[in-house]
Amino acid sequence: MNTPLPAVAITLGEPAGIGPELCAMIADRHGRTPFPARLVFVGDGDLLLQRGRRIGLALRLADYDPASFAPAGGACEVWRHPLAAPAVPGRPDTTNAYSTIAMLGAAADACAAGRFDALVTAPVQKSALAGAGIPFSGHTEFFARRAGVARVVMMLVGGAGPHPLRVALVTTHLPLSAVPAAITRDAVAETLDIVAAGLKSRFGIDAPRLAVCGLNPHAGEDGHLGREEIDVIAPAIADARQRGLRVVGPLPADTAFLPDRIAASDAIVAMYHDQGLPVLKALSFGGGVNVTLGLPYVRTSVDHGTALDLAADARRAKTADPGSFVAALLLALRLASAR
Repeated sequence: MNTPLPAVAITLGEPAGIGPELCAMIADRHGRTPFPARLVFVGDGDLLLQRGRRIGLALRLADYDPASFAPAGGACEVWRHPLAAPAVPGRPDTTNAYSTIAMLGAAADACAAGRFDALVTAPVQKSALAGAGIPFSGHTEFFARRAGVARVVMMLVGGAGPHPLRVALVTTHLPLSAVPAAITRDAVAETLDIVAAGLKSRFGIDAPRLAVCGLNPHAGEDGHLGREEIDVIAPAIADARQRGLRVVGPLPADTAFLPDRIAASDAIVAMYHDQGLPVLKALSFGGGVNVTLGLPYVRTSVDHGTALDLAADARRAKTADPGSFVAALLLALRLASAR
């Protein structure tokens, strides 16, 4: 990098969602009390200025020049990727779907090439992308394919108190009916390896302690409520222990998130999206952070969606809580420095 400050790429997210307003809030805060970073917003610069004005913020932005140093005085930069059509808050337009994908692809490629130290993403609207014929199940899967990585792991970080809650997922954005077939011995084993490696390299935990949920109620009740624990999950855990990992389970998911278990674990591995994330979001919604483990760069995101209803109402958009975005940015800086 040409500057001592870490460079962070921040994507604006769904043009019709709350992402541009949240990005405007980050830019405004950076102008008043700079984050210890070079912040580069990736997306339509005019959209960012417009949505800033909509919530009463006059932003100072400069065009991104990768060959120059960061602008002085806390100004943010914009790497411009114009939209195909004007964005209406609260009303996604499939016309802008390819602009959104181009924005994400450019940011991901630049991070993989080492031009940025971290990537922070605002939420996108999957239905708008699907409506344009773009197969997109989520940022996590998109970035994995873009980087040529066979498997990455979605892990959310949050929770109050002295012990942070980290919840990692074996499967992510799948219909519930497709989950059992996706819970394979290799999938569980690879997830455990990626989580353990990520906790070591990114979070500085030398010997991570992992707790693994079962798939079925009561972790299968000795096979009476399902055999995935016996045939798949327990053997994968045994293999992980043979590789030197500290792993317990499979645990009944309804007791895996009790305070004592959280305190005794550096991460809890859930089998599917709605097994682990409701607990984390109940404890820390608005302050949680989504981290993608297994990418060749640091990537974090907010713990919420596009909030189209919020974005549609200018008065409510003005009071939107940027807490999760701030937390995602600060964690990205911490993880980037740990590298």
